[in-house]
Amino acid sequence: MPKYIVHFAQYHEDFRLAELDALSTLEGVPIKYDRESYSPESPFLIVEIESSEQARKLARRGILLRKIVEYWGCAETYGQLFAEVKQTPERWDEYMTCSFKFMVEGFGRSLTLEEQVAVIESFSFLGFKGPIKMKNPDVEFSVCEEYGETDKPVPPKSPKRIWFGRLIAQGSRDLISKFDLKKRKYLGNTSMDAELSLVMANQALARPGALVYDPFVGTGSFLLTCSHFGAFSMGSDIDGRQIRGTAGFRRGVNGIKANLAQYDLADRVLDTVVFDICRNPWRRGTKFDAIVTDPPYGVRAGAKRLGRKNGTVPEVSFKIIDGVENYKRDDYYPPTIPYEMSDVISDLLNFAAQELVVGGRLVYWLPTVADEYDHKDIPSHPALRLVANSEQPFGSWSRRLVTMEKITEVEPSAASSPAPGHEPAHKNFREKYFNRFEPLPSDPSKQ
Repeated sequence: MPKYIVHFAQYHEDFRLAELDALSTLEGVPIKYDRESYSPESPFLIVEIESSEQARKLARRGILLRKIVEYWGCAETYGQLFAEVKQTPERWDEYMTCSFKFMVEGFGRSLTLEEQVAVIESFSFLGFKGPIKMKNPDVEFSVCEEYGETDKPVPPKSPKRIWFGRLIAQGSRDLISKFDLKKRKYLGNTSMDAELSLVMANQALARPGALVYDPFVGTGSFLLTCSHFGAFSMGSDIDGRQIRGTAGFRRGVNGIKANLAQYDLADRVLDTVVFDICRNPWRRGTKFDAIVTDPPYGVRAGAKRLGRKNGTVPEVSFKIIDGVENYKRDDYYPPTIPYEMSDVISDLLNFAAQELVVGGRLVYWLPTVADEYDHKDIPSHPALRLVANSEQPFGSWSRRLVTMEKITEVEPSAASSPAPGHEPAHKNFREKYFNRFEPLPSDPSKQ
């Protein structure tokens, strides 16, 4: 298959291949690449794709993918690059009379205008006779000098590699600005940033006609991004104040509905409802094409579920106040108890295995203690397979974006289970976080 250069954004490096693979699945575009050749320090990857038309499909929803360029050459020096380009002169004929332009840039170093012009003029051997057109040319050529990331104040004088080819397509990184939190009418302290929300929508294979559900919907960031890509979405939360907008940074704007109106997505977001996911009202049977969520893990908001610390107390629950049972009053707020993180994730996997269609995806965030993390921390389920596991570090702790796919209908006895004899790093995460990741007093084995 023909070779293409995938030019990634130099952000969230651990997420880039996972999104690329998701785009391949989503668009039905087969790709081949050498995973061993991928480096998080470099934004470039050579990928084999059947055609330029297929490459355009692959790129059109890319968030961490900046652009795709048809491979014409890559070398350490311009002399070596020109020699490689001259080996395929048959490529040039199609563009001899087209309007064209060259885009010259550097990774790890900025190029002056004079340097850019010198690079462009060095390609005069191509012999193009068409007019130079800076806006909407028939064809655009990309030259990128890769110097690499460096901590030194003065970058290297010579690039490590020079990449050259014909621009095929650009990604959709403009959506990051469109869904920027600063531009939203409503948000809260747990609202997920736009870039990662969009990546998660791609990981979930959100698409027209799909039904996506967020069981910890909060302020609804994932509803926006998944529905932007055509999916129908809905969400639930135990705390209706986040949904209604009576809690959060910007109150009195009608909550999630304000954002749906802002982005004209009200016809794709079916509803938001209030209930405890542990006692959900869904009928048994598969219904969702994807579950996309960020479970509350205690850094900004602790997870809760219905209950009382001392168990059910009928004389409190059914107490009569002004002639009305307590639980029927408008101002009644059901009592809640802490919901431990490992239990949250285990219940989430069991729910996904039950309620996803076969081939449906679960995409969720898992917090973890950086020094304690082990691959065995990722819980498993007989009906789910692990697709991707990407880390976003924050120093002493990190969160991992985990993507799983339902591969079979769930057996009645099947359930999520941790690795035998292993305590995951996310267990009691809230307590560990506020204890600054020192050994917990209640754990004698670590004192």
